[in-house]
Amino acid sequence: MTPNSQIAVVILNYNGVHFLKQFLPNILQQSTDANVYVIDNGSNDGSYEYLKSLTNLSIIRSENNLGYTGGYNFGLKQLNEPYWVLINSDIEVTNGWLSAPIELLKNNHQIAVCQPKLLDLKQRTKFEYAGAAGGFIDFYGYPFCKGRLFETLEEDNNQYNTTDEIFWASGACLFIKSTVFKEVGGFDEHYFAHMEEIDLCWRIKNRGYKVMFEPKSTVYHLGGGTLNKANPKKTYLNFRNNLSTILKNHPSKFVFFIIKFRLFLDGIAALKFLLEGYPSLVWQVLKAHLVFYSWIPRLLKERRLQSKNKTSSNDATFFKGNVVWRYFVKKQRTYSELIK
Repeated sequence: MTPNSQIAVVILNYNGVHFLKQFLPNILQQSTDANVYVIDNGSNDGSYEYLKSLTNLSIIRSENNLGYTGGYNFGLKQLNEPYWVLINSDIEVTNGWLSAPIELLKNNHQIAVCQPKLLDLKQRTKFEYAGAAGGFIDFYGYPFCKGRLFETLEEDNNQYNTTDEIFWASGACLFIKSTVFKEVGGFDEHYFAHMEEIDLCWRIKNRGYKVMFEPKSTVYHLGGGTLNKANPKKTYLNFRNNLSTILKNHPSKFVFFIIKFRLFLDGIAALKFLLEGYPSLVWQVLKAHLVFYSWIPRLLKERRLQSKNKTSSNDATFFKGNVVWRYFVKKQRTYSELIK
């Protein structure tokens, strides 16, 4: 531990001892000016025993698996550092990775969140799916990234090497001011996992803060380490949480039209799963919709709360078009083509 450090690097772990052994030594080596914490989410695979064998880190242990949202909320309540770096256990960091994002947070009171450049660990010249060069969202609630539209990953040719504002930062590696995290109430624990960072960033932007991309810092993400893309649970969480995020945060008075349109497009996605030979994913989409319907009263209450606390229209990074139409019909495969 580094006495008087202002930075906490925080890794959430659940039964990921193989990732801890592969990636944690690198994070410890490259984070000597920070305090490193591992929140263990009730693992039973030897993770806790391995962590106790290490020095220069602190362990925060939950007896149960609280998910990404609950695990981080539980662990972060016990930290005092003003700057937090939430990082997945399957990420390789680089020399000096903390410096530029932390300086960005320190030097501008309006900047609350920052993301480094996320590249693919297996194809190191390509952007990584989970966050690439920063996240955005379109009018219909579809998230996408600079460097990644749907399944298309761009080569990193320094085309997005400008420090600029984005809509959301990836939860795979997210720098955040602790005061702002507390101000908005942390992660929504109903989400459990997936898209929780988009909801968090949207709520933060509604308070008038900025979310930034800082390419001077680079990390490499294995990706799919917790749940792969065809995993039924991941499909369920993504469809459920996406609809929830739209209803909670979308500024348009036509939000119910948008929800109906999304439900229709989700049906098309379910048909695509069926044709591709993933019938189990069809049920996950249906289950996501049924749970979403049961959540509507609570989500509307939270929507009213968001409206009450809103101090910014956050229009600067809100993509007004339809990324689905642009990608699948107009064949625009890169972020640069999308914003022309």
